[in-house]
This record gives sequence, C-alpha cells and structure tokens, in this order.
Amino acid sequence: MRIAVSGSSGLIGSALVARLTAEGHDVRRLVRGGGGNPGDVAWDPVAGTVDHAALAGTEAVVHLAGAGIGDRRWTRARKEVIRASRVDGTAALSRAVAGLDPPPAVLVSGSAIGWYGDRGDEELTEDSGPGGGFLAEVCRAWEAATAPAADAGVRVVHVRSGVVQSPAGGALARQLPLFRLGLGGPLGRGRQYISWISLDDEVGALGHALTAGSLAGPVNLVAPAPVTGAEYARTLGRVLGRPARLPVPRAAMAVPFGRELVDELLASQRVRPGRLEAAGYRFAHRELEPALRHLLDT
Repeated sequence: MRIAVSGSSGLIGSALVARLTAEGHDVRRLVRGGGGNPGDVAWDPVAGTVDHAALAGTEAVVHLAGAGIGDRRWTRARKEVIRASRVDGTAALSRAVAGLDPPPAVLVSGSAIGWYGDRGDEELTEDSGPGGGFLAEVCRAWEAATAPAADAGVRVVHVRSGVVQSPAGGALARQLPLFRLGLGGPLGRGRQYISWISLDDEVGALGHALTAGSLAGPVNLVAPAPVTGAEYARTLGRVLGRPARLPVPRAAMAVPFGRELVDELLASQRVRPGRLEAAGYRFAHRELEPALRHLLDT
C-alpha cells in the first residue's frame, strides 16, 4: 500500500515509517521543502500548500505533524504556533486529500486525549464530551479541520493519543535522568490520572487504524490500565531500582514553564481504549510495569 506520512521525523512518525517500510509498504514522507529522498512529498503546513502531483496515487495518509506542546513556556505567540501547526496543517492536507482522484481510502489524523480536559476520576470513552482549556480547544479545531477529507468520502480516524512512553523522547525521556539518580517522584500531588501507551502500541494502533475498516471518528490510543501520577512514579522507581519519593511541586514546575502549561500537563484524564479494542487490536503492553521493563530493558 502507498502511504503518505506527515511528522515522519518525530518520535512516533519515525517509528511508524520504519515499521511500515519493514512491512513492505511504499511510504511517502511529507517534508517541508520537499526533502531529498525519492518519493518525498513537499508541503508547507503554514502556507497551506501540498504537492498534489507527488501525493497522487496515495492509498492512505497518516498525519502526525504538529509543534511540541510541553517543551517550552506558553506565550501568546507559542500557543498560536501550536494551534496553527495542527489546525492549519490538517486543513491544508485534508483539502489536498479531497482533491485527489481517486482520494485515499483513509486518513488517520493525529489528535490527543487533551480533548477531554481535566476530568478527575471520571472514566472517559470516545463518547465523552470535550473538556475545557487551551488543549481541548485545539483538539476540537484540529479534528474539525479534517472535514474536507470526510466530505470527499475518505474514512477519517482521529487518533486521540495518550502519553507515549519511550526512552527516546517525550515525558519518560525527560524524567529518566532524575529517576536514575534517585531524585524522582510524582509531579504535583500525584493524584491525577495518566493515560499512557507504549511506543510499540502507539505505532501498532496507528497501523491497525489504517486497515480496520470499522474504525472511523475518534479512537483513543491509550493502554487499558491508566495510573495515577503517584503510581507512575512508584512503578518507574521500582523498574529502575531507585527510590521515587521526591514530589515535584506544581509551583516549582510553574517557574520555568508557566502556570497554564503546568495545569494542562497535570490534567487528570482516565481514558479507556474502547473502540480500539472493539476493532480487534491486541495490546503488546496492557500494564505499565511490564511496558517500562520492556522499554528500559530491565
């Protein structure tokens, strides 16, 4: 199958491209400026342009591009970059997909469990309504931007990803140095639910969304066993053989990152992967401790 992938240089995208290529698919990377490899598709998500000719013949599209959310303080300008990189880029790609003849059969478009906002202990499924806050607003607009593709008859899947676990990047990679020194602990009070997923399952679920014709609309990409922040810290400490008793106060986190970003990153989201499991996906890592032991080779 010929599959176009945006965000192909990121943590998830690079792992997905490697797996799809190993499976024998013809993978075309959407690259700003066109890249230097045969088959690369030039696009500019800010300007809203896509090389339609290079995209022709594509049978499926996975759209993962977007600016980092938790890597720097949110200023007004940074929030606009986060929003535009997702909403405007998705709209441009969706219009390009809709304009192909024939259009691809499926568009798997990135989203996030940030859709649900801060919901405490409430169990959340794909049928749960949206929450409040900046990330929830971005996710609503992000998903709505796929309308041109859906109107053209393309099967659109909104993959609402949880906290992807990998030592190569993301939240786990940022926490590992302190935990390995025995200085780790829960973020904030540790009562918030963390809905996580291993990188292996994130990539596997994306592949499943491409081929499972029953999947359309929102699909939660999270493991079946969310944990609290305190449970996460204890588990990571146990896997590393280190104490994990030093909480990081919310106020201390707010100094470098700002209160708004910290409040959203510590939102409690107890999310279930109902539609993914109903569509037959089998998780490689259902529980956190075996997942971390696999990822950290302990």
